Amino acid sequence: DSSSPLQSTDNTLIRSETKILVAYFSCTGTTEKIAEKIADKTNGTLYKIVPQTPYTSEDLNYGNPNSRTSIEQNDESFRTEIAGKIENFEDFDVIFIGYPIWWQIAAWPVDGFIKANDFTGKTVIPFCTSASSGLGDSGKLLEEMAGTGNWLEGHRFSSGVSEQTVKDWVEGLNLAK
Repeated sequence: DSSSPLQSTDNTLIRSETKILVAYFSCTGTTEKIAEKIADKTNGTLYKIVPQTPYTSEDLNYGNPNSRTSIEQNDESFRTEIAGKIENFEDFDVIFIGYPIWWQIAAWPVDGFIKANDFTGKTVIPFCTSASSGLGDSGKLLEEMAGTGNWLEGHRFSSGVSEQTVKDWVEGLNLAK
């Protein structure tokens, strides 16, 4: 139904023929599952943000001060770059950006995606996954990093989120498939 719009915070309307990108970073598959559900509900294109050096389960041991993520948290110079770049980013009008929460912020591989792209004229909708932390300031921090784009309020999903909950959120954006 091309007459169903997405209402953004500045009251502009975006029609359902809008090209949608669902970009996400996921280590354990949790964020990936939600990104797939969002892409299905919006007829969006999936794009996986991949770090040049993938994370292992040992790297993700937040309780170990010598784990990779702990070292990267304490010293940003150790953070890995992302591999590849989406070639046709300019073709998309609406960008969903998904990530797990690490230390109350977006997992840092997402930073590389934000820095590599120009969000001018795009509507951006962050979403995150976390077992316990909320969205916090993660979306606002990414918006500040991007410096451009019309950023909407994001949403946090738990690992066991139902398909219905994701569907209800997407439908609440008034974006028809």
